[in-house]
Amino acid sequence: MHSSPPHSPFPIFDGHNDTLLKFEIEMMKGQERSFFERDNTGHLDKVRAEEAGFAGGLFAMFVPSNPNQDFSKPFDPKDPANYQPVPQKQALDFTMRLIERAEQLETESEGTVAICRTPEENRTAIEAGRMAVSLHIEGAEAIDTNFYALEDLYRRGLRSLGPVWSRENAFGYGVPMAYPASPDIGPGLPEAGRDLVRACNQLGILLDVSHLNEKGFWDLARITDRPIVASHSNVHAICASSRNLTDKQLDAIKESGGLVGINFHVAFLRPDGGYGRDMPLDVIADHAAYLVDRLGEDSVALGSDFDGCVLPRDLGDVTGLGRLMETLDARGFTGEVLEKIAYRNWIAALEKAAA
Repeated sequence: MHSSPPHSPFPIFDGHNDTLLKFEIEMMKGQERSFFERDNTGHLDKVRAEEAGFAGGLFAMFVPSNPNQDFSKPFDPKDPANYQPVPQKQALDFTMRLIERAEQLETESEGTVAICRTPEENRTAIEAGRMAVSLHIEGAEAIDTNFYALEDLYRRGLRSLGPVWSRENAFGYGVPMAYPASPDIGPGLPEAGRDLVRACNQLGILLDVSHLNEKGFWDLARITDRPIVASHSNVHAICASSRNLTDKQLDAIKESGGLVGINFHVAFLRPDGGYGRDMPLDVIADHAAYLVDRLGEDSVALGSDFDGCVLPRDLGDVTGLGRLMETLDARGFTGEVLEKIAYRNWIAALEKAAA
């Protein structure tokens, strides 16, 4: 008889999941399930979240290059069709469906899930034991260059935005998911991308550099007056994926007072860049230790990529968060540092973005 996985000693506020997309795709395939019932499909539902101590996070709204594709097939990172441009109206329509899905979860939850629009609302929800949902856009295809859609989405609850996913759009250039490779691929931000940075600063929307190419990163760093955040990225010096951050980028994030959320995708963690799930959780601890050493304990958090990645077998799904916290504890992270990594650093980052 197997014992239950351990519960995290601290609430976990996580920087990135694709759960809204996962549920939307399942509905499109005629396989809809309830978020409020335990299910081994996917990485995250309300029941497993409560078992693990998962208290909420940034819920991403991502528009696939072809929303009508055959989602029964696994995502192929080398298929060019998965990186085709998405027209703005199509992206906005799909994004609105994901917002409506989040709002439906809030309504159906009978007060146990809350879409949070301020850091204070996140804190209050976590303290009350409600799941705190902060809405995030991954790839700004839904935004028009006049930013009318940005303002509308802000009114609906959008509080965090990554200008690009790993494809080009009107606002910048994404990195491919390549190994071994540098993130220094493609040009910097076009004028629309620079304007988007300023518009997000003005509204108090957190800017996320995960997926952004290196020249775009440096342009954003020069323009923004808020901390730089990478919601779900890792250390390039450990795993040389183009999706990971170089030491120079990490130093710029530290200087800005930003943070890095550690991504649990095996190919962004493993030193060999491979997809094997037989990876000890100590590898995540290696990235965490490197980041704390380089950035300081106030600038490291979690950015799981639940429902959008290949997880280490020892993590499995959201219920593995307690095992991860035990691994970090065994590596010498103190209780105070663990608490910051678990949730306090994310709340502080959202606070700085909204100020």
